[in-house]
Amino acid sequence: MNERAQRLGRFLASSEWRTARRQPLAGDASSRRYERLTMPDGRTAILMDAPAEGGHDVGRFVALAQHLSGAGFSPPVPYFADVEAGFAVLEDLGDRLYARVVKADETDEQALYQAAVDVLVALAGAPPAPGLKPLGASEMRDQIAPVFDWYCAGLGMKAGEAQRREIEGELETVLTASLRMPGVMVLRDFHAENLIWLPERQGVRRVGLLDFQDALIGDPAYDLVSLLQDARRDLALGLEAAMKARFCGALGLDGGDFEAGYAAVGLQRNLRILGVFARLCLDHGKTRYVDFLPRVWGHVWRNLRHPDLRGLGELLRPVLPEPTPAGLAKLRTKCVTVQTP
Repeated sequence: MNERAQRLGRFLASSEWRTARRQPLAGDASSRRYERLTMPDGRTAILMDAPAEGGHDVGRFVALAQHLSGAGFSPPVPYFADVEAGFAVLEDLGDRLYARVVKADETDEQALYQAAVDVLVALAGAPPAPGLKPLGASEMRDQIAPVFDWYCAGLGMKAGEAQRREIEGELETVLTASLRMPGVMVLRDFHAENLIWLPERQGVRRVGLLDFQDALIGDPAYDLVSLLQDARRDLALGLEAAMKARFCGALGLDGGDFEAGYAAVGLQRNLRILGVFARLCLDHGKTRYVDFLPRVWGHVWRNLRHPDLRGLGELLRPVLPEPTPAGLAKLRTKCVTVQTP
């Protein structure tokens, strides 16, 4: 038994969950690990193992969960934590992930997405958690570096330094012009594999929130893009437009003005995801993320159809390769051979 496993054993031994049966759960794109704890009386909870050396901050997760819960949302309530060690026992919100519910019955999709959009509307009107950093145009510009370092390089295309700076500068210019709405609390990974359907609850509490530890103050379009331009699944035809209309209607936003910011944020986010997913394959051995690249690439070019982004499209065209089957096969051959959880 390694040192961290021993430390985890001591953590659980000091809590009421010492007698719980432990069952590993599927993780996410990070180095966090999860287990379901089941007590002899049937009560359950989720154990989160998020070591600080992996860049995680359990204290921040706990504080944001408490804030969101107090504001009327449904994060997993923290029961017990060792912030320094990076362990927490959390409320078990169950297994009804949006992605699973919709896959089982596609007729549920619209109702679930309406509920998710209503959460974003409520978040836009709620006081943000204290101490959140701003996600402005310059920060968003810097975040696309992985698309050049990992995605383009992995597919055998290298952008010159001058080309990169021109693309980044034009992106910052477009974002600065487009992001004119007051900043709100954005959770950043608000999509179908991070949302849990809780139909027994009321209002926005019907949507369980799993991933919010990287929350920032940013444009209201950011989480909506995350939800509607999902890297992992395709939405029903027309659903994206309907949900944008629902969001704008609830907040009294002009749809045309909103569309420019939505497209700019969508471009930035999907460029970043191309790079991050390529890195997860090449540097972490998580080859399943290669399968998502064509969908993300499609989101990039759909956003580039907006008139305000045509100049960026011309700059990106020579340096952003299409993820063809041959290119993806080549990318897989470069992935590290040791699979990480």
